[in-house]
Amino acid sequence: MDISFSEQDLQFKEEIRSGLENDFPSHIREKQNQGIALTKDDRIDFHKFLYEKGWAGYNWPVEYGGTGWSLVQIYLFLNELAYANCPTILPFGLNMVGPVIYTYGNQQQKDKFLPDILKFNSWWCQGYSEPGSGSDLASLKTKAVLDGNNYIVNGSKTWTTLAQNADWIFCLVRTETTQKKQEGISFLLIDMKSPGIEVKPIITIDGEHEVNSVFFTDVKVPTSNLIGEEGKGWTYAKFLLAHERFGIGAVPASKVQLQKLKDKTKNLNDAELNKNIAELEIDLMALEFTELRCLAVISEGGNPGPESSILKIRGTEIQQRLTELLVEAAGQYILPYEGPEGFDSNRIPAGPDYASESVARYLNYRKTSIYGGSNEIQKNIIAKAILGV
Repeated sequence: MDISFSEQDLQFKEEIRSGLENDFPSHIREKQNQGIALTKDDRIDFHKFLYEKGWAGYNWPVEYGGTGWSLVQIYLFLNELAYANCPTILPFGLNMVGPVIYTYGNQQQKDKFLPDILKFNSWWCQGYSEPGSGSDLASLKTKAVLDGNNYIVNGSKTWTTLAQNADWIFCLVRTETTQKKQEGISFLLIDMKSPGIEVKPIITIDGEHEVNSVFFTDVKVPTSNLIGEEGKGWTYAKFLLAHERFGIGAVPASKVQLQKLKDKTKNLNDAELNKNIAELEIDLMALEFTELRCLAVISEGGNPGPESSILKIRGTEIQQRLTELLVEAAGQYILPYEGPEGFDSNRIPAGPDYASESVARYLNYRKTSIYGGSNEIQKNIIAKAILGV
């Protein structure tokens, strides 16, 4: 197993780095460097920049407008985005529903949806979790009843990230009640402008409006928006979750955050804090090599097996530990947290400039061990795969 980079890979990395240095939109770069929250338009501009560079379909086949890059090239590309302090690529279109459509959709659906996903002319959100159906996703209750050429959808979804901005939602719905709960689930594409859809904000512990509840009341969805076969949605959902977990460990972003942590705490005379940072750096290096081993196995035609779950668990734990150490470094100065809007001009906080940002990130990142399949569920997957229990 070879985990070293070829000369061609290193040249590819330099090309991506040069493109980011020369062409990355300055207004987004400035906000990212100053820790200012991006607007909806900023996020759209970033994704359109990726499309203009020919990078939007970084993990798509060439036949559907993608780059056709190898897994190693994808890895290097995501690393360079992190080093350039780029925003996170929104996964819902490019990484989730796009691959489902080009793998299981019909030609009409591919022609209708894929170009707009690549160009970011459409913003997608994910309709999976429901009240009472999160980790046990197959227990979902949102119903879609066939009525002529339409499905009539009733029910609700929750923790729907950025649904307030979305044009479309891909949904798991129950089209049939069966003994086995994984059966009778279908995969629908729903226009968020459809009558009967209501989006209600959920304000999270950090004061942000990032997630939502989405309610469906007699929403008409054309049967042409059904992906694949009715009742086969669980198969497509598992395929999508595999794509979601690719990169969910966020190794590149964690490496950048680790360097920021070291820079911000280098003048603190705190031996215990420095020890914890060093231990975290070692764990992150081990995680990176685990990810590289997985890439090597996949590149050689193999299946990484439970390693993907290991990456998810360790990656999200490291993300959380990074935020905890920044909060620890800021000490008592995190206490006057004013929420996502920050302090007004007449109330300048005391302490280091990273204190308020640190607590916001700490509060927000409690989610990482839950989404994409909670870490407890991932441990069950590992136990079944390795121990056979």
